[in-house]
Amino acid sequence: MNITEIPVEGYEKVLQCHDPRSKLKAIISIHDTTLGPALGGMRMWPYQSQAEALLDANRLAQGMTYKAAIADIRHGGGKAVILGHAQTDKTADLLRAMGHFVHTLDGLYITAEDVGTTAEDMVIIRQETPYVAGLPRDMGSSGDPAPFTALGVFLGMQACVQWALHTDSLQGLRIAMQGCGNVASQLCAHLHAAGAELVITDVVPEKAQRLAQQYGARIVAPEEIYDVPCEVYAPCALGGTLNDNTIPRLQCQIIAGSANNQCLGNEHSDTLRQRDIVYAPDFVINAGGLINVAAEREPGGYNEAHVLAKVRNIARTLRRVLDTAQRRDISTQRAALQLAERKLAQQRLAPTA
Repeated sequence: MNITEIPVEGYEKVLQCHDPRSKLKAIISIHDTTLGPALGGMRMWPYQSQAEALLDANRLAQGMTYKAAIADIRHGGGKAVILGHAQTDKTADLLRAMGHFVHTLDGLYITAEDVGTTAEDMVIIRQETPYVAGLPRDMGSSGDPAPFTALGVFLGMQACVQWALHTDSLQGLRIAMQGCGNVASQLCAHLHAAGAELVITDVVPEKAQRLAQQYGARIVAPEEIYDVPCEVYAPCALGGTLNDNTIPRLQCQIIAGSANNQCLGNEHSDTLRQRDIVYAPDFVINAGGLINVAAEREPGGYNEAHVLAKVRNIARTLRRVLDTAQRRDISTQRAALQLAERKLAQQRLAPTA
């Protein structure tokens, strides 16, 4: 196994790994551990290049730093990415090699499931390192974090609807959802129960068809989702989909979804503000999954009631961000970043025991 460090300005440690025996090619990015050991998921994706994988890992790790700070979680931001197709390239040997890679950091980074990995994969990772969260419930762990992410997004979406549309009801509201994965499917369940009208898409047609059958959703082609007239657009797939090409096409009043790094750049949150679109910053609204896995490592162990209380607090935090953005005449993204940076600064100035 060959592990080399990649110097990246503003990041504490970025490592790449190549293990010829298991065919593992991976990156672990640790952005900031001011609040505690880095905690972030392990993504497996068919990146076109090492450079693309590195960019994604670093963006995701930074987002995790801010997500943890906003949610008052005593962890820093980190992320792992594996280059490859989860459906065809993932093997037990590859996952064990990845577990060994995580273990070389001696607890500086704690991993969990993400796009392309599962709680069952984490069981294999656990064979090589204790620095893993999100294991199945029957192992005394927190299990699948998706229900908690979905609940937080649903409650955050409700807060945005109250803010922008001045109603407490989602009945009859049109929600255009990009992505039909694990979190999105559970979010659909909440929205359907609340009476919303769903328009969905996914690059894997079978996923969209399954949700359409369950919840009576209308399916559109992936590229058409940006043009759907709706009250709420919910990005629930990969990041960077709010950009120069897509924002002018949006016909929504609110953006609230579960994807990470939805804005390709911070300037795109400014563009949304100029268009009077209320944007729920992703690292505020989608923190439920992180809250859930972080609870495993709290003194006294995992407590679901405590987790649910913190997830419900996401809506209150989001309203605070919306208030701050309006008062300071800045984008919600910049308001949320300022809040996160302030919490990090306070911790850096706090006296050490």
